[in-house]
Amino acid sequence: MVFSPDKVKPVAVAPEHGAETRSLPRHVAIVMDGNGRWAQERYLPRTAGHRAGVGAVRKVVEHCAKRGVEALTLFAFSSENWRRPEQEVSVLMELFLSTLERETEKLHQNGVRLRIIGDRTAFAEALRQRMDAAESLTRGNTGLQLAIAANYGGRWDIVQAAQTLAAKVGQGELSPDRITADLLQQQLALADLPEPDLFIRTGGERRISNFLLWQLAYTELYFTPVLWPEFDEEALDLAFEDYAGRQRRFGYTGEQVAGQMP
Repeated sequence: MVFSPDKVKPVAVAPEHGAETRSLPRHVAIVMDGNGRWAQERYLPRTAGHRAGVGAVRKVVEHCAKRGVEALTLFAFSSENWRRPEQEVSVLMELFLSTLERETEKLHQNGVRLRIIGDRTAFAEALRQRMDAAESLTRGNTGLQLAIAANYGGRWDIVQAAQTLAAKVGQGELSPDRITADLLQQQLALADLPEPDLFIRTGGERRISNFLLWQLAYTELYFTPVLWPEFDEEALDLAFEDYAGRQRRFGYTGEQVAGQMP
């Protein structure tokens, strides 16, 4: 992948009353849905769709970097996906490992920081080691912050954050009455990144599917019928255009956001 900084849209900020309107999202979160259906439409095994989906990942990562998006989080494998046929899960794990081995150096060369969020305990040792190595190599990079959610679930994320705080209470390091939403948020995956501005789901389904449940509280939702292997730069730009036309109020009135009220 070769990234270039051209074609970056300027970010417009409306500071009145603490609300913002941006022409481009800082953080994009995507559920990459439709690989299996893409393959079935072509009379191919579902696994062929997952392999084709890797190409779409490459295009989206590159385009987000070009456009100036700060963070991109991709839902690669949910905690519920273990229920799929064993052969499909096996191919997904193999594909995950081979993609990390093939792409990590390219990401590093282009300043992308890679991290994997989720419960790694169910993965094979070789895959966990590859995850650790990829994160270690790219940790100091300051370009696009790329997060891959693998064996991840939004409920798991909240539970592990609560467990962390509960342990602090049990050790006498924290009083229960000091637990706030902000404190809980600090224990979540991606706590150091801005919450997603734009959520995209491909494939035509209209649900969040246990993805970043806490973090998506005020995120703009965008659903497209385009199947993931066919989701390209043009499709991503359409999502950005839709986002740019929305007014994000965060509890304020439209007049307050527009600066029409004192």
